[in-house]
Amino acid sequence: MKLHELKPSEGSRKERNRLGRGIATGNGKTSGRGQKGQKARSGGGVRVGFEGGQLPIFKRLPKRGFTNMNRKEFAIVNLDSLNRFEDGTEVSPELLLETGVVSKEKAGIKILGSGKLEKKLTVKAHKFSASAKEAIEAAGGNTEVI
Repeated sequence: MKLHELKPSEGSRKERNRLGRGIATGNGKTSGRGQKGQKARSGGGVRVGFEGGQLPIFKRLPKRGFTNMNRKEFAIVNLDSLNRFEDGTEVSPELLLETGVVSKEKAGIKILGSGKLEKKLTVKAHKFSASAKEAIEAAGGNTEVI
């Protein structure tokens, strides 16, 4: 296959429907909007969640709780995913990002104790669960809070 022989596969490129282009198209005159009314007007229509004047569901349902604006979300790493590193490696957030263990650092990295760690590692992270800290030290490694 050569560059000039390339073409899109059948049905992958569909032309948009051009409205208001004559009666024969089936979408002429009113352009598929019907006759008159709110939805036929330009800029017409109702807002999201509008229920025709009935009290909308988001207003009928009780509001509960509180959302903290300053909540910090941590990127989570389980112990079993640390087994990919060699013995004696210093595992830092930069290394975890580089190797693809985490895709985004978010507000920091938290190590959780799910799985079994078989390597002796020095792990640097922003937070550790108690079980993770215990498991890392039991494997002969040590933890460091950044």
